[in-house]
Amino acid sequence: MLGSLVLVWICIFLVFLFIRIQRPKNFPPGPRPIPIFGNLLQLNILNPLKDFKRLARRYGNVYSLYIGRIPAVVLNGFKPIREALVTNAADFSGRPQNLMVNSVSQRNGFVFADYGPSWKEHRRFALMTLRNFGLGKQSMEKRILGEAEHIVARLEKCTGSYMNPKTLFHDAASNIIYLVLFSTRFDYEDETLKEFVRCFTENAKIVNGPWSMVSQCNGRNNVCIKAFGTKAFQNYRTVKQMVTDMINKHNTTRLLGEQRDFVDCYLDQLNKEEEGRCSFDEEHLVGMVIDLHGAGTDTTSNTLLTAFLYLMTHPDIQEKCQQEIDEVLKGKAQASFEDRHNMPYTQAVIHESQRIADTVPLSVFHCTTRDTQLMGYSIPKGTLIIPNLSSILSEEGQWKFPHEFNPANFLNEQGQFEKPEAFLPFSAGPRMCLGEGLARMELFLILVTLLRRFQFVWPEDAGEPDFTPVYGITVTPKPYRMGVRLRQIPGEM
Repeated sequence: MLGSLVLVWICIFLVFLFIRIQRPKNFPPGPRPIPIFGNLLQLNILNPLKDFKRLARRYGNVYSLYIGRIPAVVLNGFKPIREALVTNAADFSGRPQNLMVNSVSQRNGFVFADYGPSWKEHRRFALMTLRNFGLGKQSMEKRILGEAEHIVARLEKCTGSYMNPKTLFHDAASNIIYLVLFSTRFDYEDETLKEFVRCFTENAKIVNGPWSMVSQCNGRNNVCIKAFGTKAFQNYRTVKQMVTDMINKHNTTRLLGEQRDFVDCYLDQLNKEEEGRCSFDEEHLVGMVIDLHGAGTDTTSNTLLTAFLYLMTHPDIQEKCQQEIDEVLKGKAQASFEDRHNMPYTQAVIHESQRIADTVPLSVFHCTTRDTQLMGYSIPKGTLIIPNLSSILSEEGQWKFPHEFNPANFLNEQGQFEKPEAFLPFSAGPRMCLGEGLARMELFLILVTLLRRFQFVWPEDAGEPDFTPVYGITVTPKPYRMGVRLRQIPGEM
């Protein structure tokens, strides 16, 4: 009996010895991984951010982890993240292709596409087209202000009562991006819009959630991913079919050369290119529409949700914003994006909301495109890179008040708006969010429009507010109710 037990333990030891994970030479330090699981059992995979902070205190701002057998390097703080994503951008701009999100998205689009000619071609096209359709111009401003009036109409129905703003801001952000993509918007009660928002918000939680991590415990994870990510695949198929139907319908009404929106531009590009000479095709178009919708909806809506949560619970800050808005917009029917230059305090509040919202705390994972060096360490080609943007947005020494909501983080001693270098909610380098300009315009125009018309109050029966966010690939505040009261705009009767 004893001999059999010893034999079993010897077999177990030999198996673990055979499959043990060996750290490459001069690889960043980190906790010892165990076979099969790597370091997953040492992390709270429901929300690893506190563990990442703990490990940074022990191993430094650049350390390694293993997600199963997949080697990863976590970057913490402004200096290493900037060195990787900006100074050595070409080495760190790849995208890992063995994660759940890649399988779910069928590797189409450009957010999760690997660094290379096809990605560069599509990103260049997207940036140029978004600029042509008004990014940073008055035409985009009109689209946003038009959607803001629909938000106002909804809130007017709730004056004197309470409402849940979560779906409202998601719906509005979705409509703004669909005006750019398809020259169309949905009614807030439209079932198609509700289905889009549901699929995107669910998948944002699934693909960076615990089962996603568990499914990646080995490098050949397709079976595991499909087993654990069934709902994510279903959601993506639903969205893909809806987008395909919209593109097909849109195609029947377009005239060659008359470009109404992003989709028209892409379809015209398809007609210009000879078959096989470029990476443009209808599958990529569907993927790009899905990427732009996802990237342009969740982050903006969650930042607005965060902003109004803190404005309700800091009524003095809300009142100071409203005083500044009233003074600058006196005699004007609507705000314009240019007005931000005369609203330093409101600008500071918006940026502080973005910092506190920390909507994409771990960015979108990168990977190295070749063997490289970072902060004295050797990092092999294909290593998963996790830029912990959350660590920058609350980094000691970068902010006056790193752990509290305080607009003074963005104001100098003269009360002028000032943006620190460490403000990187959209990441940095070649893979930074291409919708940054649109998001900045949306946040300013929507928040100013609503603060001018309404006062927002925390419900008396709601108890103490819970500022603990819900973790996912994007972070969102916990659901809350918002009290809405009508304001009298100065100068109006």
